[in-house]
Amino acid sequence: MRGLQERLKALSSARLQGIGRGVEKESLRVTQDGTLATTPHPRALGAALTHPHITTDFSEAQLELITGVHRSAEAAETELTQVHQAVYRALGDEMMWVGSMPCTLPPDDQIPLGQYGTSNVGQSKTVYRMGLGHRYGRRMQTISGIHYNWSLPDVTTAEYFGLIRNFRRRSFLLLYLFGASPAVARGFADHAKDLVPMGPDTLYMPHATSLRMGNLGYQSDAQTSLSVSYNSLDSYAASLSDALVRPYPAYEKLGIRAADGTYNQLNDSLLQIENEFYGTIRPKRVIFPGERPLHALRERGVEYIEVRCMDLDPFVPAGIAPATMRMIDIFLLHCLLDESPLDSPNEIAELGRNQQRVAARGREPGLKLERGGVEVLMTDWLREILTECGPIASLLDAHEGTDAHAQALAAARAAVLAPDTLPSARVLAEMREKHGGSHDAFVRAHSRRTREHMLALDLPANVAAHMAELATESLAEQARIEAADTMPFEVYRQQYLAPERLRLPRGAPVPAA
Repeated sequence: MRGLQERLKALSSARLQGIGRGVEKESLRVTQDGTLATTPHPRALGAALTHPHITTDFSEAQLELITGVHRSAEAAETELTQVHQAVYRALGDEMMWVGSMPCTLPPDDQIPLGQYGTSNVGQSKTVYRMGLGHRYGRRMQTISGIHYNWSLPDVTTAEYFGLIRNFRRRSFLLLYLFGASPAVARGFADHAKDLVPMGPDTLYMPHATSLRMGNLGYQSDAQTSLSVSYNSLDSYAASLSDALVRPYPAYEKLGIRAADGTYNQLNDSLLQIENEFYGTIRPKRVIFPGERPLHALRERGVEYIEVRCMDLDPFVPAGIAPATMRMIDIFLLHCLLDESPLDSPNEIAELGRNQQRVAARGREPGLKLERGGVEVLMTDWLREILTECGPIASLLDAHEGTDAHAQALAAARAAVLAPDTLPSARVLAEMREKHGGSHDAFVRAHSRRTREHMLALDLPANVAAHMAELATESLAEQARIEAADTMPFEVYRQQYLAPERLRLPRGAPVPAA
């Protein structure tokens, strides 16, 4: 604790002022009756390939809204809200599904893949999604969430990896506080054990916080063979490099191309590309066009981190509240400033078990987690972390001249004592009391409410004009990329996936550690 406080005191006001945060929010497009939209990505929203703020994730019906980097939580929420407003004005009668777990879905092969045009880069995106569908099923890919991007000036690559190790040890705190996916529509996971019926069309777990982050979410039997170490950029890159070039028997059997010449997947490696590796947090770097993300990290080091374990909050119009962002900021500074021992395969396995326990049973009285081979009460561990976060909240408030961070931290402390106030508990209570125990009815009602809220808000004329201009420019940029392509797609695919593109040039300097 003393070391953490000393490092906290050393943080200058200029560095605190330079904290950057941005949000990426995924949501399914659905009809008014809550079924998955089958329409193409609206042309009024521009090109999903090239628009800086509005794209699609796995499915053509899965929007992804992206903010820029902001120096305050309010500014990030303001931009995210304005992007929502622009989107809703282009959706007609459709709306955005405000829950992380999907609506009742059509058969797997009828879930549309994202489409990005005829260019090589556009085709590669769709083929990658085809591969994901074959490997894990399309249904799993329709699960949506919030990604929170965060940076602090003058943090080294080694320090970011220390943050990541501590985050992985303690991310159960975020699942407990902000998990909001304790139930799912029947048909998504009918054969999953431990789920019980709430209503005719809904399954749930009584003490779950985030089914999205548990066994029903982004899980892969193939990826369980990966034990990725975050002890350094070198160890992380070596783990991923191997998975990106090593053929995996089941994917070899699938084949890269079908008998008719169409593509089943980008390659037959354990991971097609870097983004296929599932994790609660990622080291990130802005990449150059055509550059592999792993090469960018190796060449220029970590620029920011991406928190990937946040559920959509169905009670908040933008999906994430400024108070939540402040709590994440406090928590990430705690992870950065605290001592961060190196990880080990045993600890990595232990952390995986902890994540599953909190995702499935986080509100269970007396729940215990593993900590260094010893079981401890989760609530005791939560209180310890939140107590250590006190000076961080105070410093951030002193810097900003508010008490907003102290309020966010106080709310978190109160939630440890009152689990019925957590989003996951509120979802189940309202589902049961107002919607006949129906997951779809609950999310559909909140989706309609959010649509009405966003359409009723005033969108400044200059913002509306800017968004329209971005849409037009993105369509023109996609057309330019397509017109410039001369290389056959198969040549492009082989060149992009060539193992040497993952490595640094011989003799290149190693990023600062």
